[in-house]
Amino acid sequence: MGKKTVFSGIQPSGSLTIGNYIGAIKNWISLQNEYDCYYCIVDLHAITVPQVPKDLRKNTLELLSIYLASGLDPEKSTIFIQSHIPAHAELTWVLNTISYMGQLGRMTQYKEKSQRSEENLNAGLFTYPVLMAADILLYQTDLVPVGEDQKQHLELARDLAERFNNRYSPTFKVPEPLIKKEGAKIMSLQNPKSKMSKSDENENGYILILDKPDVIRKKVKRAVTDSIGKVKYNDEQLGIKNLMNIYSVFSGDSIQEIENRYGGTGYGKFKEDVAEVVVEGLTPIQEKYDYYMKNKDYLEKVYKQAAEKANYISMKTLRKVYRKVGFIQR
Repeated sequence: MGKKTVFSGIQPSGSLTIGNYIGAIKNWISLQNEYDCYYCIVDLHAITVPQVPKDLRKNTLELLSIYLASGLDPEKSTIFIQSHIPAHAELTWVLNTISYMGQLGRMTQYKEKSQRSEENLNAGLFTYPVLMAADILLYQTDLVPVGEDQKQHLELARDLAERFNNRYSPTFKVPEPLIKKEGAKIMSLQNPKSKMSKSDENENGYILILDKPDVIRKKVKRAVTDSIGKVKYNDEQLGIKNLMNIYSVFSGDSIQEIENRYGGTGYGKFKEDVAEVVVEGLTPIQEKYDYYMKNKDYLEKVYKQAAEKANYISMKTLRKVYRKVGFIQR
């Protein structure tokens, strides 16, 4: 028995927040020692909204640099660019033919966008979850790290795998969710009831991985708290709870240790220390990021070598699929 396979990816749509780092990338790093990991930069997904071509290219290399700077190791994980693997688009077409309109129409993200009557409500946004299913199924993925907001898309991937297997014969592994048990969702600094997001209209609501130290300090200082004045972990103090989660992740201290240390102090000192542990945690990532961005030849070597492996594995799956649906071998 070999290692189980893990697949995940992030869109290259601008700088990532510490929420992306804590919720996804930090978790991926620990997985790469135990599993055969495929970590993708999903640029095909990114063009479901209008992109400036030169910015998309820049964002793709920036995201690859963040992956590497955060600790993803190209010797342990396959770190590749989605559009470099033709099988992603090819399998999506086959899966489209067994995807039901009603099921895709019930996808939460599509429903939200269609209800807002967005001008750019294109077919790609509608079939986006089918491409996500193809991403996962191509690599005979066993486990997909998912948050609450992606569970529905993984369910579709599972449904499509089972539907294809039942119609033709066993072809795809049916992927399981890999839900991170420890750690909490990182919320907006300005509205702790909402998830931290770089699309937040208020830039004080999020901390970017590449934010400068003084910017981080200002954002944490402006974070919403309450009038209780005591550092306590509960749902009546959502702002403080969020800051405690951030402090815990970057410092390695438990919530109880943080409560014990700051229970008798005001919010000012606590916020200062939260900002400093975040700055301290991000500084080495930012330094490595700068190094990789200045070494484009190395980045090219990483994504080209990864594409060779990803292409080989994905084509094995695609050839099986094409044979089973009745296509003549190329």
